[in-house]
Amino acid sequence: MFSYRHAFHAGNHADVLKHTTLIAMLRHLLQKDTALTVFDTHAGAGLYRLDGEYAETSGEAANGFLKLLTFINTPPAPAKKPSAAAKSIAEGLAPVIKDYMDLVASFNNKGSHKVYPGSPFIIQRLLGERDKLKLFEIHPTDTKTLAANIAQLEAGRQVAVLREDGFEGIKKFLPPPARRALVLSDPSYEIKNDYARVVAMVADSLVRFATGTYAVWYPIIPRPEAHDVPRKLKTLATKSGKKWLNATLTVKSSKLTADEAGDVIRPGLPASGMFIINPPHTLKAALQLALPQLAEILGQDQHATSTVESGG
Repeated sequence: MFSYRHAFHAGNHADVLKHTTLIAMLRHLLQKDTALTVFDTHAGAGLYRLDGEYAETSGEAANGFLKLLTFINTPPAPAKKPSAAAKSIAEGLAPVIKDYMDLVASFNNKGSHKVYPGSPFIIQRLLGERDKLKLFEIHPTDTKTLAANIAQLEAGRQVAVLREDGFEGIKKFLPPPARRALVLSDPSYEIKNDYARVVAMVADSLVRFATGTYAVWYPIIPRPEAHDVPRKLKTLATKSGKKWLNATLTVKSSKLTADEAGDVIRPGLPASGMFIINPPHTLKAALQLALPQLAEILGQDQHATSTVESGG
């Protein structure tokens, strides 16, 4: 159960979607004076080196954050018949994409892009003095690395690192003292029952604290459990009378291909989504502008696309 390491995937297209959405949510939620408690149920190591062994082994950042960075620095020549997204990019990158890029840059020396912040560091960078951050991580190595990384912030009691199963550990903290919370859950889904557990966690959390904002990242892959996540969360939100938003980013086809020898080539992660219950009212418009641009820039074939749905 401990084979998954997010360091292999840091800065990939799924991180771009997740972190762009996360920043957009936090910018809105942190405008209020009342303290906010943020929970990250699967925190990982917190900081990652894009020139490190893990990231370079997978090379996934090259088709995610680094591809976005290259595009911004050297945009391609306009096509003869540019798409609507391309025309939008020509008029300027969406504010939430700029915000995301600026925040990642703030963790690096000028001109360098070797450090990629995970969700814990993105969240902490944006919090005010009264806000709190609870980080759950059960992987023994990542927990130690996360604790060491967080210690460098000298954030005191603002940030707590808990070596616990986030699905269960969060229960004792809801509702939070100030009754304002954002819960981010992005399990690896390496274990098959993570799909069911993330839905069960949100269902339990809504009973404990109905007005919290709940954000779930999920992979979009050819297996029924993955497709069940947004469907079940939508049903849960609807039955609870809560507003919801579902945003997806697809960068390539999910179909299997074969090489010259006839061996099957698996495409890797082709798409992912963010499902939010009780989303900030500003989020939909922000993502409707940003996600088509991300699909245009990060797309690897003609199947690249994005969606933003909402209800409630």
